[in-house]
Amino acid sequence: MPAGAGVATSQARTIDAARRAWAEEFRASGVESPQLDARVLVGHALGLDHAALAASATRLLSASEANAIAALTRRRLAREPVARIVGMKEFWGLNLHINDATLVPRPETETVVEAALAAVDRHGPRRRELRIADLGTGSGAIVLALLSELDNALGIGTDRDPRALAVARHNARQLGLRRARFVACDLAAALCGPFDLIVSNPPYIPSADIAALSPEVRLFDPRAALDGGADGLEFYRAIAAAVPALLGVGGAMVVEIGINQAEPVTGLFAAAGLALQPPRPDLNGVPRALVAEKCA
Repeated sequence: MPAGAGVATSQARTIDAARRAWAEEFRASGVESPQLDARVLVGHALGLDHAALAASATRLLSASEANAIAALTRRRLAREPVARIVGMKEFWGLNLHINDATLVPRPETETVVEAALAAVDRHGPRRRELRIADLGTGSGAIVLALLSELDNALGIGTDRDPRALAVARHNARQLGLRRARFVACDLAAALCGPFDLIVSNPPYIPSADIAALSPEVRLFDPRAALDGGADGLEFYRAIAAAVPALLGVGGAMVVEIGINQAEPVTGLFAAAGLALQPPRPDLNGVPRALVAEKCA
């Protein structure tokens, strides 16, 4: 019997019983957060938020509702991330749409936002006018998070995939962040400085390591957003070559880095004439955001 078949074909049951049954299916299949995923997917299938789901816990599901839930939960059993199933992910308190051309925004990437805001704070008040560039913006997560905190900043996000840019523009409109602009190009190719802040979460997984990633990442994230070349540093080399000419004096660049990449990426940016700050760790203690400044 295929995974989930017992739940999908059972007699009518309450919403809460279905949620608990699917959570158990997820747990048995090795899904990392079975209870949360079951709650989110059942709620999404029924159009109920968390409060409404709890209030409706004892209601019996109709056959069509049970089938709708089963269709979503089977996708999760195939290791498709919940965010991709529902088409949304929260990042920095913002609800962002995603599609198959964008990464799912990760909690660790919020470290880049934190480090960027700290760099802004070192040089003056947040309310001042700023120009921000986000290289390889994807869903627009980083630049939109920054614009939500910096009321007088203007942001430009670049991406070479027009499908990603369409999502980023949609997110900016939905959030009312009209100070965001998006342009199709490789990294900074279409940009003219000076910028006060440049941020990026570039592809940084070494090509040979992608096969060992979790199926949620390996099978569903766009490879172009993961693959950093043979040593994972291909895009950092390109950023180091382009960014110094685009940063204004006193400007900062903040990039996300992978495990064991702090030292080589620091070397690349130092060789480009930038002054490096100690890397900022994420919540797991992994060095995650590297900050470089242009002093002259």
